[in-house]
Amino acid sequence: MRVVLTAWGSRGDVEPLAALAVALREVGAEAVVCVPPEPDFEALLKRADVPMVPLGPSARSVVTAPKPSSGHPAFELAPRLVAARFETLGAVAQGADAIVATGLMPAGARDVADKLGLRYVLACFHLGGIPSQHFPPGARPGTPSPAGETDRRVLWEHDAQRVNELYGSALNSQRAAIGLPPVANVRDYVFTDHPWLAADPTLCPSKGMTDLDVVQTGAWILRDDRPLPDELQEFLEAGEPPVYVGFGRHCSRGSRRSCTTAARVRRPRPREPACHSSSYH
Repeated sequence: MRVVLTAWGSRGDVEPLAALAVALREVGAEAVVCVPPEPDFEALLKRADVPMVPLGPSARSVVTAPKPSSGHPAFELAPRLVAARFETLGAVAQGADAIVATGLMPAGARDVADKLGLRYVLACFHLGGIPSQHFPPGARPGTPSPAGETDRRVLWEHDAQRVNELYGSALNSQRAAIGLPPVANVRDYVFTDHPWLAADPTLCPSKGMTDLDVVQTGAWILRDDRPLPDELQEFLEAGEPPVYVGFGRHCSRGSRRSCTTAARVRRPRPREPACHSSSYH
């Protein structure tokens, strides 16, 4: 079995894919990871002995690029990423069995899977971007919702429209070029009805929280057996092992609840430091 794993974003999007690739290898499957050409990602995947294929521009180059004189930079980035996914995944996924996509709205990944007759899965690491009646959508470039609108169903419809504004034209142009019909709702097409949630079920419970039938797999954590720096090792040996809970570079709406839950989790046995990290899709 051969699986193509892909993401465009930060380390929080890439490292879980490295962990999944290692787990797939342990059960006899082959995995290749298509992510931005960042030196840090190359080093990470080399350490995990996972093959990497560059996809799209580096995230660093996008973040540090001069801002356009008009409009939001996302409207320039979105079509670039769509084209990169069609080109890169269209080549790498030949002969594969499945594509697993995550990171910044992976428009283009499912389309390639459909064209090649492969299984496709959308994976996420939190619930924030999945339609739900429990919370409104996050901010996204595009036409804003009317001031004062509070109906969450309406707000999520507006969110889908903004995704179409960002990706719809580029995606459907690429689809037409390979003989596929247009997609009317890009966000829902990318998400599917059964996205995977790669997050700890205690810290991020999903049952009844979204409008979709989420499949919760648990967190994908890459084991790291490298020796710790001497100063850190001395700190750990000086007292009871601490518990570290990390939420990457973003804060979520539920971060306070998650931190409270984490603080109540039973401490690990002595000399077994525990680390749980959560990244954001």
